[in-house]
Amino acid sequence: MAIPLDYQEDQPHDQHHSSNSFSFNAALNPSNPLGFLKSAFNFVSQKSDLFKNDSAEKEIMSSVRSIKEKMKAQEADQKKRLKLAKASAKMATEKEQAQKEKEKEKKLVPNNGNGLDMENYSWGQSLQEVTINVPVAHGTKSSLVLCEIKNNSLKIGLKGQPPIIDGELYKPVKADDCFWSLEDQKSISVLMSKRDQIDWWKSLLKSGPEIDTQKVEPEPSKLSELDSESRSAIEKMMFDQRQKQMGRPSSDEIQKQELLKQFMAQNPNMNFSGTKFR
Repeated sequence: MAIPLDYQEDQPHDQHHSSNSFSFNAALNPSNPLGFLKSAFNFVSQKSDLFKNDSAEKEIMSSVRSIKEKMKAQEADQKKRLKLAKASAKMATEKEQAQKEKEKEKKLVPNNGNGLDMENYSWGQSLQEVTINVPVAHGTKSSLVLCEIKNNSLKIGLKGQPPIIDGELYKPVKADDCFWSLEDQKSISVLMSKRDQIDWWKSLLKSGPEIDTQKVEPEPSKLSELDSESRSAIEKMMFDQRQKQMGRPSSDEIQKQELLKQFMAQNPNMNFSGTKFR
């Protein structure tokens, strides 16, 4: 790296014009920086009286110490910044992990009906239906029951009293295929047909506590009662749902991948690097 340094000095007018101007040119070799300094000192000694001064060495050493201290301060500052950046990244990672754990803890273990037992009611589900049981005072008349089932909302209670259940459903239902009845004048029983019959609900209402759907256990007896075609379809949906929850490919995607592998083996000269499944 060439570092030219042009320097001009006023000389007496009676001297030749060439002595009025001179320059310093030297190339800095990173592997031999002292060589550059020697050239610079040699130039200064020829063109100034600096080295005739007894304090020259002290002044030069003072400049060197100042530069070294500045470099050390910059290095320390850089290390400090790097340390703070690492600490900040670590804190962000720990915070994210803690948030994930917190979200995981919020999800409750489902009851025997794959739902939840709440303070004033309980609910359960299969892939096709949602059932709700709401205890009421013994001797309650059906004319006092308030039950409004819509495609996206549900309201259950007794007339003249605050509703026991009131809110937006976790997922839509088929309102025309939903029913309620008063059992033995002591509990309201509700049966709702899911619109999307391939997913497990995490909660009855969107505002309600969620269950861990990975711990849902479908009743084997109900599956065994189905014909082979329906049972295979349900088992496939259940498998795909579990794969989806774990971020893994569905059965259809797995089948496509297997077919692609076979085709690639038969056609090794073709490029399939950009192939995607939808």
